Amino acid sequence: MTILYKADPERGRQWAQFFAQKAPDVPFRVWPDIGDPAAVRYLAAWQPPADVMQTFPNLEVIFSVGAGIDQFDLSGVPPHVAVVRMTEPGIVEGMVEYVTQSVLTIHRDLFDYAALQRERVWREMPVRAAATRRVGVLGLGMLGTAVLKTLRLFGFDCAGWSRSPHEIEGVECHAGAEALDAFLARTDILVCLLPLTDATRGLIDKRVFDTLPRGASFINVGRGPHVIQQDLLDALDSGQLHAAILDVTDPEPLPVEHPFWTHPRVRLTPHIASATRPETAVDRVLDNLRRHRAGERMTGEIDRTRGY
Repeated sequence: MTILYKADPERGRQWAQFFAQKAPDVPFRVWPDIGDPAAVRYLAAWQPPADVMQTFPNLEVIFSVGAGIDQFDLSGVPPHVAVVRMTEPGIVEGMVEYVTQSVLTIHRDLFDYAALQRERVWREMPVRAAATRRVGVLGLGMLGTAVLKTLRLFGFDCAGWSRSPHEIEGVECHAGAEALDAFLARTDILVCLLPLTDATRGLIDKRVFDTLPRGASFINVGRGPHVIQQDLLDALDSGQLHAAILDVTDPEPLPVEHPFWTHPRVRLTPHIASATRPETAVDRVLDNLRRHRAGERMTGEIDRTRGY
């Protein structure tokens, strides 16, 4: 029962080395060296081939090599094939680092100091206590929960919003569409960590930005299509938003003429907030292979009805 890797070739070579060390009895191949397609029961991929079931008729599980599965076209994947998102600890650690650094960049006025540096102006600004800065995270899954737990350690006033109710110690949790406005109205720094679904595509628009307190800031580490980009630009240019840090855009990369590249209140990074670490990713996949063979639910297995 072969497992096939189809993503970045260099990472594939690393996965192959770790599989050889940790599970030498498990046949492992890296695309395009698929071997006998009938032997492929497990596929670890960023994007499966369009004709995945025709190519691999005995496929049982598709593992995403990333935290999301929105890049998958599930219309051609029958219900009996399990789909599993990546939950290895490296993804969590990287995201916590990135969001914490971004929140602190905004909290400690580094956008403003960068502007002063360009003008060669030496001027101090008042330092606010973290407890007076209200951070809100959209999405209370594995990543959102870990981010909020870390931000609490700095003393930030933390809240979270999700579709279904959650409880996180020290965090004001909001749930459901009827609670979104109250969550936004109390948020000075908004962080998007939502999964991308039909319900969340385009969710972050003019209405959302207008509901935030004037001068709030925005961090997007979810997906680019969550945001109506022109509404974000308008909110920045009007002063409704103070700054935006974007690790994801739509499309990726942005066209060279896109205004985000040169906007003084936007910082861009190329979708690098967190990345799967091959060694711990292989550990997670091997654990899920064991679970699957034992008839147990796999860690990160998605609910098709919810899309995540």
